[in-house]
Amino acid sequence: METYEFFARCASGFESLLASELKNLKAQRVRPLKGGVAFFGTVRDAYRACLWSRVASRVLLVLARVDARDADALYAGVKDIDWAAHVGEGGTIAVYAHGMNDSLRNTQFTAVKVKDAVCDRLREERGQRPDVQPKRPDVAIDVAVRSEKATIALDLSGEPLHRRGYRKESVQTDAPLKETLAAGIVLAAGWIKIARGGGMFIDPMCGSGTLAIEAAMIAADMAPGIMRDYWGFSGWQGHDEAVWNALLDEADERLATGLGSMPRIVGGDIDEASVAIAHENAKRAGLADTVEFRVADAARLGEWLGQGGCAGADAAAPMGDGRALGLVAVNPPYGERLSSEAQLPAVYAALSEGVSAVPDGWTLAVITPDASIDTALGLAPTEAAPLYNGRIETSLRIYETAPSTRIELPVVSLAGDERSVTVAEKNSDQFAARFRKVAKERMKWARRNDVLCFRLYDADLPDYAVAIDLYGGAGRSSGERFVHISEYEAPSSVDAERAQRRYRDVLAIVPAVLGIDASHVFSKTRRRDKGGGQYRDMRGRSRVAWTGESGYVFEIDLGGYLDTGIFLDHRMTRELVGSMAEGARFLNLFAYTGTATVHAAGGGAASTVTVDLSQTYLSWAERNMKLNGFSGRNHRFVRSDVVRWITEERASKRRYDLIFVDPPTFSNSKAMGKDTWSVQRDHAELLIGVSRLLARGGKAVFSCNLRSFKPDTETLERYGVRLTDITADTIPEDFARNPKIHRCYLVERIETS
Repeated sequence: METYEFFARCASGFESLLASELKNLKAQRVRPLKGGVAFFGTVRDAYRACLWSRVASRVLLVLARVDARDADALYAGVKDIDWAAHVGEGGTIAVYAHGMNDSLRNTQFTAVKVKDAVCDRLREERGQRPDVQPKRPDVAIDVAVRSEKATIALDLSGEPLHRRGYRKESVQTDAPLKETLAAGIVLAAGWIKIARGGGMFIDPMCGSGTLAIEAAMIAADMAPGIMRDYWGFSGWQGHDEAVWNALLDEADERLATGLGSMPRIVGGDIDEASVAIAHENAKRAGLADTVEFRVADAARLGEWLGQGGCAGADAAAPMGDGRALGLVAVNPPYGERLSSEAQLPAVYAALSEGVSAVPDGWTLAVITPDASIDTALGLAPTEAAPLYNGRIETSLRIYETAPSTRIELPVVSLAGDERSVTVAEKNSDQFAARFRKVAKERMKWARRNDVLCFRLYDADLPDYAVAIDLYGGAGRSSGERFVHISEYEAPSSVDAERAQRRYRDVLAIVPAVLGIDASHVFSKTRRRDKGGGQYRDMRGRSRVAWTGESGYVFEIDLGGYLDTGIFLDHRMTRELVGSMAEGARFLNLFAYTGTATVHAAGGGAASTVTVDLSQTYLSWAERNMKLNGFSGRNHRFVRSDVVRWITEERASKRRYDLIFVDPPTFSNSKAMGKDTWSVQRDHAELLIGVSRLLARGGKAVFSCNLRSFKPDTETLERYGVRLTDITADTIPEDFARNPKIHRCYLVERIETS
């Protein structure tokens, strides 16, 4: 048979694993490269790679490398290829391009140029062009542009090889592992040897069951592509049906033999819906009788070891040297699978407790972006290889189970209960003691003053630089409590890894002290963008709840945004606004979620106008008003750039008795019209405009959070605007340690005779 050049793509980090796999499949001249593996072989070898490779994402038949210095050169090079040898009469094609150079900057344009060359060549030879069919064409053409060359190839796989056929895409858990990634994890952890020795496989956080199903396919010697109903080579002119059918027959025989001797494979998850999905996936794969799925907590993994499973194999088959044999492979929740990073300590604690029950000498494989899991497990990895799970940069960490070296810290809750938490730093006992002390005092203060949401801790210990806020539930959340933890960005002089370990210790200690379930603890990290400027939003999944203040109910989102929807340091400022609002025409500028508008309406304002550029926040403000019974024509909500709106409003006859203005410190939003907004640079112009909207005798309350803010009183007075600093009267007791948290002023227009 003729020998061809091929290229098998794979996830970054799996190149060596794929190379070994291809060598075992008898491919020739195997050479791992970045993002895949080049190899040579016959059509049979390519079919075998498509059918049997567990980690390749695509298998490409390389046709040519052509000049791609510009579009014309690319067209000419592609047209020179003998396309009639690949595309049959009446056949359909699709072209997929990736990569760019100085002349070919648009992949869609590149694909069209290649398509035109193919079609023009075939039209000249046959008198008709092939039809283009983007989905499941007879021939899929892959174009990879790099520098001034383009590699033209046929995609023999047709669709990504991770699509085994056992997952129903519309019914899956959040962010499931790709099948090729799951198989790579299991293979890298040595599962083939463990399975052949009769060892057990466990995934204690199985989600949709991909790791367990891939482990079962490997143990059963089941070809990963055997269930697929479409291949890119099926419509290719060079396709050899007899060779392909022979490979399928061989795969069927191997599977029948493999199913006769299966090790025990167990997947468990605390979520019942996930387990149901996993079971259905295994059923579609034809492996429902070989994989046991159960609804169970990972912390109770030890109970699974002695319980019989589908295959009935021993839980801990011995290796030749007498050591136990088994594999725990797990993809613990992270990223979009968590409502908040604050849930990680509870996840790690459950995993650590479960793994501690596994016999020494088992293999543990974890895919995670978080190296601090080593501390939580009390184990040092024998291997740590970088991988990408989709767009998330992670690592595959492989351990050998052994007695744990993790640090257990006894923590006494405010209710007097004692529990143990795993920490990374021995000195975290100082944080636990300090936090318990300040939390106890602050809770007493809050009860005396009927305050429902407040700050518990604000970097009291410099080494534990976090802000911790407690939100008591109100309305639909009545009786619940929520904690929000924000990490301050550590200065460059502080070791980043140690700061991260301390932060994780905080996330473990806080719910233990407060006696709050981890699902009610949410965390955010503020980190500056690489280019400086605004903070990057390290937010998670939205989690809406309701809290209360001064008798009002407010909607908060503890997970979806950098801030929760209510600025706790403005509590007294909002109360001041409410006390000044009787009979007033009230205006709220940069209104955010409208909490000040609610206070003004509750204080008896005759009318309110709420202005913000964000429709999201404006709708939120309207919901807050309705929650408290304020609606109707007297309460208007205006979406607009505030600075522009002020200019337009000054031209009208509408004036206001009370204005609250709380602008951002900095913004580079394109929607604001200017290149940037800076409260220090632009406040004078803003407040002059605000003063012109005040009715005779009216007042404005101006607040900002720039710690170094210095009002330009000279310019303001020149334009008849007087500022009175009332900052000290607006700092709540729970922010007394941080008196520069905001600056606040009364704004009045100086009457001239």
